[in-house]
Amino acid sequence: MKYNFDEVIDRRNSDALKLEALKPRWGREDLIPMWVADMDFRTPPYIIDTIRKRCDNGILGYTSVPQNWSGSIINWLDMRYGWHINSEMLTFSPGIVQGLAFALQALTKEGDKVMVLPPVYHPFFLITKKNNRNVIFSPLEIKNGTIKIDFDKFSKDIQGCKVFILCNPHNPGGRVWREEELQKIAEICHENGTLVFSDEIHADLTFPGKRHIPFATVSEKAKMNSVTFMSPSKAFNMPGLASSYVVIENKQILEQFRKYMEASELDLGHVFAFIGTIAAYSNGTEWLEQMLEYVTGNIDYLMKFCSERMPKIKPIRPEASYLVFLDCRELGLEQPALVDFFVDGAHLALNDGSIFGKEGNGFMRMNVACPSSVLEKALLQLEGAYCKVKS
Repeated sequence: MKYNFDEVIDRRNSDALKLEALKPRWGREDLIPMWVADMDFRTPPYIIDTIRKRCDNGILGYTSVPQNWSGSIINWLDMRYGWHINSEMLTFSPGIVQGLAFALQALTKEGDKVMVLPPVYHPFFLITKKNNRNVIFSPLEIKNGTIKIDFDKFSKDIQGCKVFILCNPHNPGGRVWREEELQKIAEICHENGTLVFSDEIHADLTFPGKRHIPFATVSEKAKMNSVTFMSPSKAFNMPGLASSYVVIENKQILEQFRKYMEASELDLGHVFAFIGTIAAYSNGTEWLEQMLEYVTGNIDYLMKFCSERMPKIKPIRPEASYLVFLDCRELGLEQPALVDFFVDGAHLALNDGSIFGKEGNGFMRMNVACPSSVLEKALLQLEGAYCKVKS
């Protein structure tokens, strides 16, 4: 490989959240952090070089939007997904979760119902509640390592909902939704008058053999009844740049959303936000492909290790993303005991599955975007704890 993903980088003294939060959240610092969704690989050098070159100018002043910001996004979406958009459909957002919150404020009112499919990325329902909207939970089915939507239940639960927040691909399960599933969602939501917010931040992390399909592309109804949130931050390990964007093809919805954003100047990026996206999308294919190949090797190792040495822990193989949902229900532990098993037994910091909704009880989420040596050490520690529980 051209890029060295085996390098172990010391992230201490860099204010890295995954390290700084260990003591406050878990009460100890001797844990391997495998929770928050950033990678332990170096951000691609062409992104670092772009930022360094900008700093060499010597003045970090007010920044206008570079002309090629929208062009880089338009070309990327066309090349990767055959999605043809124009610059008028794009709005900058300082983050995906922030963008979702802004859209809730702009396009719904207090008391409106917003549906999610748990277990799912927890800010979906947390920001909904904090913005005084009512959350409707329509649980996914998780059986035999697969994640499915119960469309009979979906059709009932969506009644009266103003918005449905879709995680595409799914987090924490790594499910890449098929075209027919997205078309069915589009049809049901259109019939019910429910607007779809599609979080597609993990799109570029879809593994070879699977195909990410932007929700807005599956039908005319999806196109005219959706708000899509995207960013290079997860795929190119640059979440600290707080650079995301929103795609809206319906002019009426776009006008309403943009009016809200412009009223508080929420659509203005900082000095590195735009150039980071341009650098990622203009140079990113080779690094991204090699990173995904490396992460696939880590996932293969995890799946084999658990199958052969810890069979009661059953990872759900992700079709996208470096986040792996571990089904630990066969261990027979209540959720607090399961968390203690990972923290105090294995000395690992993972995401507690219950934060994604009660349907996540019995699960833990592991980040495997790390050097293989780190993953091997983590799994050996987990095996040590596993053997004690099993005995």
